[in-house]
Amino acid sequence: MNSTSVADGSFISRLKLFMALSRTPHGLLDMATPALGALLYLGGMPSGQIIALGLLTAFAGYTAVYALNDVVDYRSDMEKFRECGLPCSNTDLDAVYARHPLAQGLLSLREGILWTVAWAAVALIGAYALNPVCALIFFLGCLAEAVYCLMLRVSYLRTLVSGCVKTVGGVAAVFAVASHPSFTFVFFLFLWLFFWEIGGQNVPNDWCDADEDRALQAETIPVRFGTRGAAIIILVSLVLAVLLSLVLFFVTPARLNPAFYFSGSLLAGIFLLLVPAYRLYASKDPALASTLFNRASTYPPVMLFIVLLGSYL
Repeated sequence: MNSTSVADGSFISRLKLFMALSRTPHGLLDMATPALGALLYLGGMPSGQIIALGLLTAFAGYTAVYALNDVVDYRSDMEKFRECGLPCSNTDLDAVYARHPLAQGLLSLREGILWTVAWAAVALIGAYALNPVCALIFFLGCLAEAVYCLMLRVSYLRTLVSGCVKTVGGVAAVFAVASHPSFTFVFFLFLWLFFWEIGGQNVPNDWCDADEDRALQAETIPVRFGTRGAAIIILVSLVLAVLLSLVLFFVTPARLNPAFYFSGSLLAGIFLLLVPAYRLYASKDPALASTLFNRASTYPPVMLFIVLLGSYL
């Protein structure tokens, strides 16, 4: 669906623009990450109250953080749109409704700020109700997201900040179900999500925008290291992510069926991460960067399904 199809004044069309601002289709997939973190720690379902509050908080949190990205990047996105247009928008999961609706003038900056603040407030209240530590983690995640955006022309190391931001949901969920979780488990969960984000999300997404980023003198991994360097970073990061998914079996308090978990984790990692990453490495085709991004976005829900089944087999 293109931008003009959601630019009329109907309620549904306006709602789609706000969903585009928050990248809701992607956010819904990301909601599997906190569920995955909680399930990996507990080895079973938490109480109904925690599930309900956790779902609301996770939805509000991802809705706010994705919108925050476009609010902080408002001026640079406008400049990019004016100078270069919005390539990759036809295949990118983040452009299901419209790509960067603020930059295109489909929503006003005031509307974007109000939307972001409202959902951030809901997320903060929900996180505090689950555990005050969760609220602190969410606040730090929002701060890190703003820093990430502001580093666009400063350093390619911003990708490390992005890696940290994507761990927030999973790590916070562990504290939502355990007051004093195992440090070892939280550490390896953090690393797993960190390398998945860098190799499967951040660098492929920046690869898609590499030409525009060069024109804007932005600092990203593909701009700094070229397609070959970016492809190597992607492959190494995703190999580490797959290996860390196996290490988690040995540090999780949950009792998982070993044969099912190891086979499921390997298959998910190979087909959703490593195969599309290798194809990108071999071809250097920007379209395959978008393919990798989309496939990697489904990795948390698939891993959630594997852990859920593995907990009861």
